[in-house]
Amino acid sequence: MRKTIFFALLVASAPTPAADAPDVYPNRPIRVLVGQSAGGATDIVARGLGQKLSEALGQPVVIDNRGGAAGSIAAALVAKATPDGYTVLIVPGSFTINPSLYRDLPFDPQKDLAAVTLIATAPYVLMVHPAVAAKSTRELIALVKAKPKEIVYGSGGFGSSGHLAAELFSSMAALQMNHVPYKGAGPALVDLLGGQLQVVFGSVVSSLPYHRNGRLRALALTSAQRIAMAPELPTIAESGLPGYEFSSWFGLLAPAATPKPVIVKLQAATAAALRTPELNERLTREGSEPVGSAPEKFAAMVKADIAKWAAVVKRSGMKAE
Repeated sequence: MRKTIFFALLVASAPTPAADAPDVYPNRPIRVLVGQSAGGATDIVARGLGQKLSEALGQPVVIDNRGGAAGSIAAALVAKATPDGYTVLIVPGSFTINPSLYRDLPFDPQKDLAAVTLIATAPYVLMVHPAVAAKSTRELIALVKAKPKEIVYGSGGFGSSGHLAAELFSSMAALQMNHVPYKGAGPALVDLLGGQLQVVFGSVVSSLPYHRNGRLRALALTSAQRIAMAPELPTIAESGLPGYEFSSWFGLLAPAATPKPVIVKLQAATAAALRTPELNERLTREGSEPVGSAPEKFAAMVKADIAKWAAVVKRSGMKAE
């Protein structure tokens, strides 16, 4: 009788398969949703990371593009997915502006999704046409203040990274510039080269070659620190507008109730993947800075970015189109 009771207690106290799940994670394929189309920057980062994550975790990592609604369709699917680490999401920095632009999001970006890690940051560069009489950020600010609404800047479209970078710049420096949105960053850069525009906040990869051949002038980087790809360029913060920082970034999220051990394992695997020479060199070559931050640090960044863009959107009067 005593043996029977002892055995029953032993069985009752044994961990259940559900409790053990984080310890054996992952034991089947992981689906990574991307809210942008195939071939875009977010998709490229996701596929490069996915291959290395598969190697690190020992399971297939499948990239699933679910474009639409500025990435909100994919985010909503992940927010409602089973929180077991097998359905996750990679987002670009625009993820943190959507709450200010779209009032009816089908999910709460902070309550329904858990931060895993910041994958990489990608700074932009403040470019001007050579005819512009400004050779530094400080001189450009003075020029725009002296000629309010006369300086024209272009971007890759409403709500694009170039648009947001310029709006933050104008907001912090109390400037008035005219915005011309294009159907892509490429056409905006072409018109900057042609002199139809005076200013563009462009990607490092596409813009710096024109600075180096003298066809355009790069004034400063939007990042908090200088980058190895262009160590000669100062940041906007150090050259005329203290506190300014804008980086396009890519991050990994999971459903909110995902177990902590799973979050930790995903973060560690991502950080390890980013340290591999192949992926690290690829991202660096494309102008990105691999990160792999702790979940808590990434969560704090998302929260701060949402608040920052809410203020910028309110000031600028931007509305979703």
